Amino acid sequence: MGARAESARRPGRPGADSPAVPDEESILLRGLEAFAELGYDRASARELARRLGVSHNFINDRYGSKAAFWRAVVDSAMGAQFALMPETDPTADDADQLRRFVSALYRTSVVRPQLGRVFVDEFSRDTERLDYVYERYIAPALKTVVPNIERLVASGRMAPVPMDVLFFAIIGPIGGMVEVPLARRLGRSPEAESPGELTARAETLATLVINGLLATAPGGRG
Repeated sequence: MGARAESARRPGRPGADSPAVPDEESILLRGLEAFAELGYDRASARELARRLGVSHNFINDRYGSKAAFWRAVVDSAMGAQFALMPETDPTADDADQLRRFVSALYRTSVVRPQLGRVFVDEFSRDTERLDYVYERYIAPALKTVVPNIERLVASGRMAPVPMDVLFFAIIGPIGGMVEVPLARRLGRSPEAESPGELTARAETLATLVINGLLATAPGGRG
Protein backbone atom coordinates (compact mmCIF):
# COMPACT_ATOMS: atom_id res chain seq x y z
CA MET A 1 0.00 0.00 0.00
CA GLY A 2 2.82 2.39 0.91
CA ALA A 3 4.66 1.72 -2.35
CA ARG A 4 1.48 2.21 -4.36
CA ALA A 5 0.74 5.48 -2.57
CA GLU A 6 4.27 6.67 -3.25
CA SER A 7 4.04 5.88 -6.96
CA ALA A 8 0.77 7.80 -7.18
CA ARG A 9 2.30 11.11 -6.15
CA ARG A 10 1.41 14.05 -8.38
CA PRO A 11 3.96 14.83 -11.13
CA GLY A 12 6.74 17.10 -9.92
CA ARG A 13 5.99 16.49 -6.26
CA PRO A 14 9.13 15.47 -4.32
CA GLY A 15 9.28 12.39 -2.13
CA ALA A 16 9.43 12.68 1.62
CA ASP A 17 13.22 12.63 1.66
CA SER A 18 13.66 14.95 -1.32
CA PRO A 19 14.70 18.59 -0.91
CA ALA A 20 11.89 21.09 -1.14
CA VAL A 21 11.12 22.32 -4.65
CA PRO A 22 11.87 26.06 -5.03
CA ASP A 23 8.92 28.39 -5.46
CA GLU A 24 7.72 29.12 -8.98
CA GLU A 25 9.33 32.56 -9.20
CA SER A 26 12.73 31.13 -8.23
CA ILE A 27 12.37 28.28 -10.73
CA LEU A 28 11.60 30.65 -13.60
CA LEU A 29 14.38 33.06 -12.65
CA ARG A 30 16.94 30.25 -12.42
CA GLY A 31 15.69 28.97 -15.76
CA LEU A 32 16.17 32.41 -17.28
CA GLU A 33 19.72 32.59 -15.94
CA ALA A 34 20.49 29.15 -17.36
CA PHE A 35 19.10 29.92 -20.82
CA ALA A 36 20.92 33.28 -20.84
CA GLU A 37 24.24 31.64 -20.02
CA LEU A 38 23.98 28.42 -22.01
CA GLY A 39 21.51 29.11 -24.80
CA TYR A 40 18.58 26.84 -25.49
CA ASP A 41 20.43 23.93 -27.09
CA ARG A 42 23.14 23.64 -24.43
CA ALA A 43 20.65 23.90 -21.58
CA SER A 44 19.80 20.21 -21.35
CA ALA A 45 16.95 19.03 -19.18
CA ARG A 46 19.46 17.43 -16.83
CA GLU A 47 21.54 20.62 -16.56
CA LEU A 48 18.42 22.70 -16.01
CA ALA A 49 17.30 20.35 -13.26
CA ARG A 50 20.71 20.62 -11.60
CA ARG A 51 20.58 24.42 -11.64
CA LEU A 52 16.99 24.48 -10.46
CA GLY A 53 17.77 22.06 -7.64
CA VAL A 54 15.05 19.62 -8.68
CA SER A 55 14.79 16.04 -9.90
CA HIS A 56 15.79 15.25 -13.49
CA ASN A 57 12.15 14.67 -14.56
CA PHE A 58 10.78 17.79 -12.86
CA ILE A 59 10.61 19.96 -16.01
CA ASN A 60 8.69 17.36 -18.00
CA ASP A 61 6.39 16.64 -15.08
CA ARG A 62 5.67 20.30 -14.29
CA TYR A 63 5.80 21.96 -17.71
CA GLY A 64 5.51 19.13 -20.22
CA SER A 65 8.77 19.74 -22.09
CA LYS A 66 11.90 21.88 -22.17
CA ALA A 67 10.30 24.00 -24.91
CA ALA A 68 7.25 24.65 -22.73
CA PHE A 69 9.52 25.55 -19.81
CA TRP A 70 11.40 28.01 -22.04
CA ARG A 71 8.11 29.66 -22.97
CA ALA A 72 7.12 29.89 -19.30
CA VAL A 73 10.48 31.50 -18.50
CA VAL A 74 10.12 34.06 -21.29
CA ASP A 75 6.49 34.81 -20.39
CA SER A 76 7.44 35.45 -16.78
CA ALA A 77 10.32 37.78 -17.66
CA MET A 78 8.40 39.65 -20.35
CA GLY A 79 5.36 39.92 -18.10
CA ALA A 80 7.45 41.61 -15.40
CA GLN A 81 8.82 44.06 -17.96
CA PHE A 82 5.56 44.81 -19.76
CA ALA A 83 3.78 45.42 -16.47
CA LEU A 84 5.97 48.51 -16.06
CA MET A 85 5.40 49.92 -19.54
CA PRO A 86 3.22 53.05 -19.67
CA GLU A 87 -0.21 53.24 -21.23
CA THR A 88 -0.39 55.01 -24.56
CA ASP A 89 -1.62 58.60 -24.53
CA PRO A 90 -3.57 59.34 -27.72
CA THR A 91 -3.42 63.08 -27.01
CA ALA A 92 0.39 63.23 -26.83
CA ASP A 93 2.60 64.43 -29.66
CA ASP A 94 3.75 61.48 -31.76
CA ALA A 95 7.44 62.17 -31.19
CA ASP A 96 6.91 62.52 -27.44
CA GLN A 97 4.82 59.35 -27.35
CA LEU A 98 7.52 57.41 -29.21
CA ARG A 99 10.20 58.83 -26.93
CA ARG A 100 8.28 57.80 -23.81
CA PHE A 101 7.77 54.30 -25.15
CA VAL A 102 11.44 53.84 -26.01
CA SER A 103 12.56 55.33 -22.68
CA ALA A 104 10.29 52.91 -20.79
CA LEU A 105 11.60 50.03 -22.88
CA TYR A 106 15.17 50.88 -21.89
CA ARG A 107 14.30 51.57 -18.27
CA THR A 108 12.41 48.32 -17.78
CA SER A 109 15.05 46.21 -19.54
CA VAL A 110 17.03 46.13 -16.29
CA VAL A 111 14.20 44.21 -14.57
CA ARG A 112 15.43 40.96 -16.13
CA PRO A 113 18.70 41.79 -17.95
CA GLN A 114 19.27 38.10 -18.74
CA LEU A 115 16.31 38.29 -21.10
CA GLY A 116 18.31 40.44 -23.50
CA ARG A 117 20.99 37.77 -23.75
CA VAL A 118 18.36 35.11 -24.40
CA PHE A 119 16.92 37.20 -27.22
CA VAL A 120 20.29 37.96 -28.79
CA ASP A 121 20.77 34.21 -29.16
CA GLU A 122 17.23 33.57 -30.39
CA PHE A 123 17.17 36.43 -32.91
CA SER A 124 19.88 34.67 -34.92
CA ARG A 125 17.97 31.38 -35.19
CA ASP A 126 14.98 30.60 -37.40
CA THR A 127 13.01 28.55 -34.88
CA GLU A 128 9.56 28.13 -33.39
CA ARG A 129 10.90 30.00 -30.36
CA LEU A 130 11.56 33.07 -32.52
CA ASP A 131 8.06 32.75 -33.95
CA TYR A 132 6.73 32.66 -30.39
CA VAL A 133 8.62 35.79 -29.32
CA TYR A 134 7.71 37.66 -32.48
CA GLU A 135 4.01 36.82 -32.46
CA ARG A 136 3.48 37.18 -28.72
CA TYR A 137 5.67 40.19 -27.94
CA ILE A 138 7.40 41.93 -30.84
CA ALA A 139 4.40 42.27 -33.16
CA PRO A 140 2.09 43.64 -30.40
CA ALA A 141 4.78 46.11 -29.29
CA LEU A 142 5.22 47.33 -32.86
CA LYS A 143 1.48 47.69 -33.21
CA THR A 144 1.62 50.16 -30.33
CA VAL A 145 4.17 52.51 -31.89
CA VAL A 146 3.84 52.04 -35.66
CA PRO A 147 0.89 54.48 -35.90
CA ASN A 148 3.06 57.18 -34.27
CA ILE A 149 5.86 56.43 -36.72
CA GLU A 150 3.52 56.46 -39.71
CA ARG A 151 2.16 59.87 -38.74
CA LEU A 152 5.67 61.25 -38.21
CA VAL A 153 6.67 60.04 -41.67
CA ALA A 154 3.45 61.34 -43.29
CA SER A 155 3.98 64.78 -41.74
CA GLY A 156 7.59 64.95 -42.92
CA ARG A 157 9.04 64.82 -39.42
CA MET A 158 10.74 61.47 -40.02
CA ALA A 159 12.05 59.92 -43.20
CA PRO A 160 10.74 56.48 -44.17
CA VAL A 161 12.94 53.82 -42.58
CA PRO A 162 12.67 50.07 -43.27
CA MET A 163 11.07 48.31 -40.32
CA ASP A 164 14.06 46.02 -39.74
CA VAL A 165 16.42 49.02 -39.59
CA LEU A 166 14.06 50.88 -37.26
CA PHE A 167 13.66 47.88 -34.98
CA PHE A 168 17.38 47.31 -34.49
CA ALA A 169 18.05 51.04 -34.16
CA ILE A 170 15.71 51.04 -31.16
CA ILE A 171 16.59 47.65 -29.67
CA GLY A 172 20.36 47.91 -29.99
CA PRO A 173 20.88 50.53 -27.25
CA ILE A 174 19.33 48.20 -24.65
CA GLY A 175 22.86 46.83 -24.37
CA GLY A 176 23.78 50.15 -22.81
CA MET A 177 21.41 49.37 -19.95
CA VAL A 178 22.10 45.68 -19.32
CA GLU A 179 25.72 45.02 -20.34
CA VAL A 180 27.04 46.17 -16.98
CA PRO A 181 30.56 44.64 -17.05
CA LEU A 182 31.37 46.41 -20.32
CA ALA A 183 29.72 49.64 -19.15
CA ARG A 184 31.95 49.65 -16.06
CA ARG A 185 35.04 49.25 -18.23
CA LEU A 186 33.82 52.23 -20.22
CA GLY A 187 33.69 54.33 -17.07
CA ARG A 188 30.33 53.69 -15.44
CA SER A 189 30.60 53.82 -11.67
CA PRO A 190 28.56 51.61 -9.30
CA GLU A 191 26.79 54.76 -8.12
CA ALA A 192 25.46 55.20 -11.66
CA GLU A 193 23.46 52.00 -11.28
CA SER A 194 20.94 53.35 -8.76
CA PRO A 195 17.31 53.40 -9.91
CA GLY A 196 17.41 57.16 -10.39
CA GLU A 197 20.59 57.06 -12.46
CA LEU A 198 19.31 54.16 -14.57
CA THR A 199 16.15 56.14 -15.31
CA ALA A 200 18.25 59.12 -16.35
CA ARG A 201 20.35 56.92 -18.63
CA ALA A 202 17.23 55.46 -20.19
CA GLU A 203 15.96 58.97 -20.92
CA THR A 204 19.31 59.96 -22.43
CA LEU A 205 19.42 56.89 -24.65
CA ALA A 206 15.83 57.39 -25.78
CA THR A 207 16.46 61.04 -26.61
CA LEU A 208 19.55 60.16 -28.65
CA VAL A 209 17.71 57.48 -30.61
CA ILE A 210 14.52 59.45 -31.28
CA ASN A 211 16.37 62.67 -32.12
CA GLY A 212 18.49 60.67 -34.53
CA LEU A 213 15.43 59.22 -36.23
CA LEU A 214 13.77 62.63 -36.46
CA ALA A 215 16.96 64.08 -37.91
CA THR A 216 16.53 61.77 -40.93
CA ALA A 217 13.60 63.92 -42.09
CA PRO A 218 14.20 66.46 -44.88
CA GLY A 219 15.93 69.41 -43.26
CA GLY A 220 16.25 67.50 -39.99
CA ARG A 221 12.93 68.79 -38.69
CA GLY A 222 11.72 67.27 -35.42
